[in-house]
Amino acid sequence: MQTTLKSSASFSGTGLHTGRVVRMTINPASAEYGIWFRRTDVEGRDDLVPARWDAVTDTQLNTRIENADGVSVSTIEHVMAALAGCGVHNALIEIDGPEVPLLDGSAKAFVSAILARGLRRLDAPVRAIRVLKPVTVRNGEAHATLMPSDVLRIDFHIEFADAAIGQQTKSLSMANGAFVRELCDSRTFCRKSDIDAMREKGLIVGGSVTSAVVVDGDRVVTPGGMRHTDEPVRHKMLDALGDLSLAGAPILGRYVGHRAGHAMTNRLLRALFAEPDAYELVECDERTAARLPGAGVSLADRAGIAA
Repeated sequence: MQTTLKSSASFSGTGLHTGRVVRMTINPASAEYGIWFRRTDVEGRDDLVPARWDAVTDTQLNTRIENADGVSVSTIEHVMAALAGCGVHNALIEIDGPEVPLLDGSAKAFVSAILARGLRRLDAPVRAIRVLKPVTVRNGEAHATLMPSDVLRIDFHIEFADAAIGQQTKSLSMANGAFVRELCDSRTFCRKSDIDAMREKGLIVGGSVTSAVVVDGDRVVTPGGMRHTDEPVRHKMLDALGDLSLAGAPILGRYVGHRAGHAMTNRLLRALFAEPDAYELVECDERTAARLPGAGVSLADRAGIAA
């Protein structure tokens, strides 16, 4: 059955790119509502923005969605990953600014709050998007593919010149609470050499070494180092789940990303939905629903999350 939160969860923090302090609340919603953002600071325009693939308008270092009135919310990927990874299908996210707070650069705080409040089952079946044939998008050496699978599996490969990252590869089924245990505490990362250039462009003004993994050659600049030896590729997988959740329903398929990012994942969803014979919408029976991300997740799954 579809789910929502049992009660609201609130957060306050700074946006990575805007540097603005914002307050955000994830509220319960009814069956078939889906995930929507509401800009509480907006007046005189439509303040509701759908968390959907066709509302994405910018993918430079984050995912931004926008409605027809030009009202937008950016850096939504971490909270979207948390909702998907905890099995939340319906929620209204109220926010008093243009960007989701970065917090520690991962989805950990969102996941912890969602699991602490618990989920309420709703009187409506879960529908999933079943991938029927491979769909691929490319950009130079980077590429991403969705292919058939009876469970959402994410395979990711990254390559960076900095020895602190290097080449990393990881493959993980998103069933049975894997996102909560394996990915949700992995933070966004960047190269120290890129920070000044990004700030000159007005980006990451709200970032710091405490809200991201910063590397410089073979050194990890961030105090305490990495939470996992392969934290960067885990974070890329976290981002991929958040961006894939904009499909509007859980995906039954295998995602393979090679040097991919927000732009490529959104292009992949657009390519999938442009081919009607590449997918089908299915009503999940009990067995299928048990394989979806977040199914059966409980507070006990938080035990392995980094403090």
